[in-house]
Amino acid sequence: MSEPVTASMAEVRSHLADVLDRARRDETPTIITRRGKEEAIVIDIDEYRRLRLLADGVEDSWLDTLADESESEGVEGSVSLEGMAALLRSHHA
Repeated sequence: MSEPVTASMAEVRSHLADVLDRARRDETPTIITRRGKEEAIVIDIDEYRRLRLLADGVEDSWLDTLADESESEGVEGSVSLEGMAALLRSHHA
């Protein structure tokens, strides 16, 4: 993947096909800014899917680690299903 290009919302609107082609064909992401602040990024769909799989793998590993730690501590220090869900939500925030 190439270094990202930064473009304003107006530039992206005017050249959306170019932005999509750059993401797909050149594997170059475009960071979209609004009022000078980075807001979003356009990446190739295959790259998104690859990153999603990586993130899911990391999340699964993290949950496995929490479960292993909880088991090794016994009942004391264990986390309920609701507590685990809250930890997961706060981890992604």
